[in-house]
Amino acid sequence: MRWDQWLWNIRLYRSRSLAQAAIKDGRVLVDGVAIKPAREARAGETVAARTGDLTRVYKVLGFPPRRVSAPEVAAFAADLTPPEAREEARQKALEPGFRPRGAGRPTKRERRQIERWGDLG
Repeated sequence: MRWDQWLWNIRLYRSRSLAQAAIKDGRVLVDGVAIKPAREARAGETVAARTGDLTRVYKVLGFPPRRVSAPEVAAFAADLTPPEAREEARQKALEPGFRPRGAGRPTKRERRQIERWGDLG
């Protein structure tokens, strides 16, 4: 199975084209080496994929025949992401003034909160 298909099938990326773009940009490493999207995945390999502010690490256990639901992912991939990395990403998202990409314009209430945070510093 191709790497872009595997990453999409286990729900690491929302679309296969996003998985391909991430691989081409070097945000996906297999056993510490950059790969191409069409390279065949093998059981036992470790993949580190950067999604947003978090680098997720998975071990390939199997190959799903189709895109699987979230509870079924554990049968095909073992999550090896360190808890410290998850906590660091969570803390960054809670910082004052942080606004996730694609969240749109702030509402009037959010804008006033942002202005208040600026007055505190």
